Amino acid sequence: MVPPLVLDIDGTLTTPAHRIDRRVFDLLPDWDAPVVFATGKSFPYPVALAHFLGLPENVVAENGGVVYADGETTLAGDGEACWEVVEEFHRRGGDLGWGTRSTVNRWRETEVAASRDADEALLREVAAEYDLEVVDTGYAYHVKTPGVSKGTAFETLCETLRVDPERFVAVGDSVNDVSTFAVAGESYAVANADEAAREAADTVLEASYMDGTAAVLEALRTDDR
Repeated sequence: MVPPLVLDIDGTLTTPAHRIDRRVFDLLPDWDAPVVFATGKSFPYPVALAHFLGLPENVVAENGGVVYADGETTLAGDGEACWEVVEEFHRRGGDLGWGTRSTVNRWRETEVAASRDADEALLREVAAEYDLEVVDTGYAYHVKTPGVSKGTAFETLCETLRVDPERFVAVGDSVNDVSTFAVAGESYAVANADEAAREAADTVLEASYMDGTAAVLEALRTDDR
């Protein structure tokens, strides 16, 4: 029996060019245990991925701000306060850095993401004035409510599914995966992971991106770890 999985997306199921690796479509559709996608992206992205893989739509989005499992949606965090931070950030000359046509924040409900080209110091300064925090996932700066995390959201999802989180194997690459690693029974950081994820994981893989994740999935299938 294979274990249930909780998987980050960017940097974990992708290529270095930020595309979903096609091996995802070979390895996951027939996985004979729950699969959860836990990402910093907004809600539609992991739902769409699960949908096209033919998997139940069990997802954690927006770094824990949105949980969807068994048809139930749970929100955590103050999205309105995050946009107040952005307005003040703009008043002080800041720019989210996505341009006028970006869909990055189009569907976000509990946080706001800024490009890593944005003024990080100013963004953190303004967020702190509103008692919010900024998390650098390596792909964006996320303005969010303190205490909201992938790990906490994953626990909520497991309660909905009535599955023990310690049964899960987690794979990720970023500081926002650390809380998931703390909840799951076994955790892996791909070789491209940041320092926080590497220190928190039970195992740091030799291979990066989907190469590392695929190696874990294949080993789990044969139980040859």
